Amino acid sequence: MQPFEYRRAGDAQAAVSAIAGAPAGKFLAGGTNLVDLMKQGVEKPRLLIDIGRVELGKIEELPDGGLRLGALARNSDTADHPVVRRRYPMLAQAILAGASPQLRNMATNGGNLMQRTRCYYFYDPAYAQCNKRNPGSGCAAIEGFNRIHAILGASPECIATHPSDMCVALAALAARVRVQSARGERAIPFSDFHRLPGSSPNVDTTLRPDELILSVDLPKGPYADHSAYVKIRDRASYAFALVSAAAALDLDGTTIRSARLALGGVAHKPWRSETAEALLAGKPANEASFLAAAAEALHEAKPYKYNAFKVELAKRTIVRAFTLAVQGETA
Repeated sequence: MQPFEYRRAGDAQAAVSAIAGAPAGKFLAGGTNLVDLMKQGVEKPRLLIDIGRVELGKIEELPDGGLRLGALARNSDTADHPVVRRRYPMLAQAILAGASPQLRNMATNGGNLMQRTRCYYFYDPAYAQCNKRNPGSGCAAIEGFNRIHAILGASPECIATHPSDMCVALAALAARVRVQSARGERAIPFSDFHRLPGSSPNVDTTLRPDELILSVDLPKGPYADHSAYVKIRDRASYAFALVSAAAALDLDGTTIRSARLALGGVAHKPWRSETAEALLAGKPANEASFLAAAAEALHEAKPYKYNAFKVELAKRTIVRAFTLAVQGETA
């Protein structure tokens, strides 16, 4: 691990002031991903700014009926919060599907948004070819073992996938990320927060280097009674998704007023399919409608040698998630 300077920030303003003059600095919260990457020699910050004591851990209702999730609220506390469980059950399901209880007790909401891909080639510096870790070096996964890699939104520069479960639900819920820098605050629509790889896969998000995540804000919505999160993985516990789906429906009897759909394990970012959502509006909430939406969501899929199975798996996962959402059941 490379030597680094450590500082502790007492409040958000002190944190953003400290990072403003340190382009090679990083914020440290739960550290469940960043510290691992530092040990591997993938992340090499010159400065760590500990924000663990900053007052950003509250979960509170907003005047418009939405909910504010503090960036430093633990994943376990968020999943167990009564308002989250009642109004946003899909989010609670997604958080509980991720990692182990011990990690959820340490991991923060803001940190979950910032976690990096688990692509084997990115995580192991022994592989020289990784544009995400070493821009311009190539992508070893394209011609290598790419079973866990992207089938949507990839580029010739990178086919890594985003690892979060929580973020898939947040994408479906159309959350907003509130951030602060020395210039003030701004809100980023969740669909714009994470990036597709394009020609610069080393840049994961649209968060600026000097910005601190304050909260994730959930809008009021009609999806509490009919939503589900389905995660397909190689083993039943503590494994990242091969494919996952967050599905939500607003129903008028058996007719779909509106729908939300986001996928995990298939792209460089949580993949929301607004075209599939639009296709479901006004349709009966049945298997035929869900199959059509699944086909629409995957129609641009471009699999690689070892991950072609993900296309059909994703379609079936979508149908399963919507079916459970109709029933108001968990996966």
